[in-house]
Amino acid sequence: MRFSISLLTVICIASVIGTVIKQGEPLNNYVNQFGPFWADLFGRLYLYTVYSAWWFLLILAFLVTSTTLCIVRNAPKIMAELRTFKEHIREQSLHAFHHKAQGQVQETPQAAYDRVAALLVARGWRAKAQIRKPHAGSQATAGTMIAARKGMANKLGYLAAHSSIVLICVGGLSDGDLMVRLQMALQGKSVFSGGGLITEVPEQHRLPEGSLTYRGNVLVPEGGRQGVALLNMPGGVVLQDLPFDIELKKFIVDYYETGMPKLFASEIVIHDRASGQAVPATVKVNEPAFHRGVAIYQSSFDDGGSRLKLRVLPLGGGKAFEVEGRVGEDTALVSEKEKIQLEFAGLKVINVENFNDTTGSGADVRKVDLKSSITDHLGTGAKAPTEKLMRNVGPSVTYRLRDESGQAREFHNYMVPFEIDGQMVLLAGVRDNTNEPFRYLRLPVDEQNAIDSWLGLRHALLNPQARELAARRYAQQATPPGQPELQPQIQATARRALALFSGDERPAEGVSEKDAPGGLTALTVFLERSVPEGERARISEVLLRILNGCLFELLNLSRQQAGLEPMAPGEKAQIFMTQAVLSLSDSFFYPAPVMAQLASFEQKQASVFQVARAPGKTLVYLGSVLLIIGVFAMLYVRERRLWIWIQEDGAGGTKLSAALSTTRKTLDADHEFEQLKAALLQGAGAPTNSKTAAAAASN
Repeated sequence: MRFSISLLTVICIASVIGTVIKQGEPLNNYVNQFGPFWADLFGRLYLYTVYSAWWFLLILAFLVTSTTLCIVRNAPKIMAELRTFKEHIREQSLHAFHHKAQGQVQETPQAAYDRVAALLVARGWRAKAQIRKPHAGSQATAGTMIAARKGMANKLGYLAAHSSIVLICVGGLSDGDLMVRLQMALQGKSVFSGGGLITEVPEQHRLPEGSLTYRGNVLVPEGGRQGVALLNMPGGVVLQDLPFDIELKKFIVDYYETGMPKLFASEIVIHDRASGQAVPATVKVNEPAFHRGVAIYQSSFDDGGSRLKLRVLPLGGGKAFEVEGRVGEDTALVSEKEKIQLEFAGLKVINVENFNDTTGSGADVRKVDLKSSITDHLGTGAKAPTEKLMRNVGPSVTYRLRDESGQAREFHNYMVPFEIDGQMVLLAGVRDNTNEPFRYLRLPVDEQNAIDSWLGLRHALLNPQARELAARRYAQQATPPGQPELQPQIQATARRALALFSGDERPAEGVSEKDAPGGLTALTVFLERSVPEGERARISEVLLRILNGCLFELLNLSRQQAGLEPMAPGEKAQIFMTQAVLSLSDSFFYPAPVMAQLASFEQKQASVFQVARAPGKTLVYLGSVLLIIGVFAMLYVRERRLWIWIQEDGAGGTKLSAALSTTRKTLDADHEFEQLKAALLQGAGAPTNSKTAAAAASN
């Protein structure tokens, strides 16, 4: 018993680990989550495949063996106990029980026997009587021994609880990876770790339709059909051919007001390969469909290859152009310095955010992420101490840019602008790996709700001729009347401010482009290195005023070249320029030469089904029922045995002796015996038990 409990404890701990650590994920996911050292250590301990690890299976085998031997050893004894009433007990043995009573009743032995028998039947006792007649020369006395029993389900509870452990373990093993590996070993199959189309996977990596047990995933796009499941195994996958094809007619998803999905449903048609029959069905979460012993569960949903059109905006200059593709595909882009690969990663049509929070700036692409700073304005649907103002901000696209060395960054851009801090902005996010939150750049939009004005301003900032013209225009406007000699000095200051801000001029010797590529960072370094500390506040104020004026001139120059009307000075222009200066400064830290904006899309969704053939689930269900029955029987059913000796007293009356045996001493047992004693010895002359006999002796 101690050994079994110890094994069961270890299995429970291992199961907790298998629940906390997601099983069967690619190794890269664990490296990103735990780091290289712990990911390698956990892998060596098989914590990523706990339920199929050799040590887990070994412990499970020991537990099953130990529990089975326990059942085999005790089952004959229990069955024998269930068949016997132990009516052969001697009269003298009744005096040794804790619960005992004696007395005489004024009725004949036959009348006492009839009354006692009726009493036991009425109270649910099963009884058996033994009439004893003394043999010649024997010292035994004549009388009747009635043996009764109650609560024998306690014994059955022991067998049920222990049998349930064996059934659940065997059922779990028969539906786990162990059986799949056994099938692979017997059929000479191996794990597939490559890529490509499912139809191109060699036969040695496929399991036939008649496999006894499996559990895999099937992704089916809308309008498509699939008949092969992917079984995740350590080191790769194994393909399982299904006896049918799943065709997805329509995927249905409904959302809460927070943007979280509340309903997944798939309208499917099951095409049986053997009969050719087409069976329509609807699969919902927790409402699977069944066909030929295979359960089809709604697991999740994914993109089924939506068609995207992206408008690619070169940040360093040049005309925008469009690229098209489907989610999951990629295309080549050629920038000024290198050839990069654009991978269409995903499309999200609905983005519901909380607009009730009003803190944070969210302007710095280096430090700001949607969950911390920008979430102060948007939110994520998590509980907040204030009332939420949920709003759908429209579609967004996720894509990756991969350089020639294979390194990739992920980008997340919204399709339409929305208002933050009184300014309409378009958010463009970036992160270096999937474990990091996105950092967002706020791009102000013009009167056309487009970022073309901001993009034209950035292009003009990188153009030396445009900077020179903007500096000249600003100097002409900023020169005080009657002091034309100051114009060259103002123009030179404006020229240098623009050069520092654009990154064309180093702010100081020894400062690399990586540390200060441009923007406000370059101006800060310049002031720290070139201006005395006491003059920095005054000089920085003048420098920023000149910079803002020059950038406004650059903006109107770029709009004029684009055929747009100049932006008139005013409150709207001031709001636009404030955000434009911040976003221009942070754009120098944007880790890509281009930015892609979602122009249009054609959504195509896909359902992810989990298909499972689990013959062992019947054993698991049966074991679960037996476990419930066994635990309740052992905890709440008390086994009791009662013996009643009926003997003629020689004076026309009857002498009764009774004793009760129970597996646990409880107050209920004491109360029950007191009631039985009162009913058995009603009208008795002097009933006695251990306590009354001691009191009489003392008197």
